[in-house]
Amino acid sequence: MKEILLGVSASAACFKAAALASHLVQDGFSVTAVLSPSAAKLVTPLQFSCLTGRRALCTEWQPHDPAGMDHIALARNADLFLVAPASADRIGVFAHGLAPDLLASTALALDGEVPKLFAPAMNPEMWSHPAVQRNVAQLEADGWQRLGPVAGRTACEEQGLGRMVEPDAVVEQLRALLAG
Repeated sequence: MKEILLGVSASAACFKAAALASHLVQDGFSVTAVLSPSAAKLVTPLQFSCLTGRRALCTEWQPHDPAGMDHIALARNADLFLVAPASADRIGVFAHGLAPDLLASTALALDGEVPKLFAPAMNPEMWSHPAVQRNVAQLEADGWQRLGPVAGRTACEEQGLGRMVEPDAVVEQLRALLAG
């Protein structure tokens, strides 16, 4: 059974991450959710624990690993790392190799062979901002694969490119990637 590490960053699209976790488990994947501290203010780790049957993590200060090295243990067991939704902030953190929290530390600890994917979700103006586009380009240059965003109505009630890809489409892409 393939082990998917699902990173969740703070975005109004967090509800899609919960649906995605459920779809992945139903599709036969093992899923461990790692929430950014800000994401944990929008959705709860308990919600992801219930959906995945595994403890969801969001802090380095209450370690699950007996040695206190959750980021290393998580990274070593991952077959795939997916960040959905990926906020503008989180994209910048990853692009610059920062490690302010468990989610970012885990991303840095991943073996170079582990596929890393991100599904952006943000306001259309934020998505088109030059700084965000530079950070996206850096992630792609570093080997990350981007899923979306798509055009449509965003949580801020604007139309444009910035909506997170729907969970079903993400599952299809992951299934194809892991089968190959």
